Amino acid sequence: MRLRKKTWSRPALEACDFFVAKPTEYLGKWSSAFGNSKEICLELGCGKGGFISKLASSTPDKNFIAVDIKDEVLILAKEKIEKEYSAVNASTSNIKLMSHEIMIIHKMLNQDDSIKRIYINFCNPWYKNRHSAKRLTHPNQLNQYKSFLDPNGEIWFKTDNDMLFEASINYFEESDFTIEFITRDLHASGFDKNIVTEHEKMYVEEGLKIKFLIARV
Repeated sequence: MRLRKKTWSRPALEACDFFVAKPTEYLGKWSSAFGNSKEICLELGCGKGGFISKLASSTPDKNFIAVDIKDEVLILAKEKIEKEYSAVNASTSNIKLMSHEIMIIHKMLNQDDSIKRIYINFCNPWYKNRHSAKRLTHPNQLNQYKSFLDPNGEIWFKTDNDMLFEASINYFEESDFTIEFITRDLHASGFDKNIVTEHEKMYVEEGLKIKFLIARV
């Protein structure tokens, strides 16, 4: 469903102390944005923030960057982050939220940022072949991520879509990633580090199986 335009969302985001208005200004120096040298993890397409808010608020020993493109979505993520951090009485100093086009993510991250882990959850499958290069797991994107991933960095990829998952397995292998864990039924796999997203809850209730893999550079 298309979100209604909210003209007040950008001013509200810019008033938020963990929103980064100009992420390209931190290219190669995201550690300085956090003010420490903790590991940095990245969620591409954070949506309404259900996943990253739970993960980051419960993991104060790591820093987190959450990226999406629309202010109307990011304002909901902001509110979700504030709620989750407040519930555990935690500081939001380990999370940064921002708007940026993922197809050109290299303009805000490079090898000096050394991202330890990337999370890709339920991204657009782009069904038509002519649109396949827009998939966040396409080799064009994977090779871009390699430019700023830590030498031992990981990508955690989760989807309900069979076509996208099978294509992505090939993409990771073509891009010289090693698949270290894979399951086509995450909730029956015994994997105990999963955080259920909003979409995931809906898909599971519909009887769909969740596909998941961890790939390492």
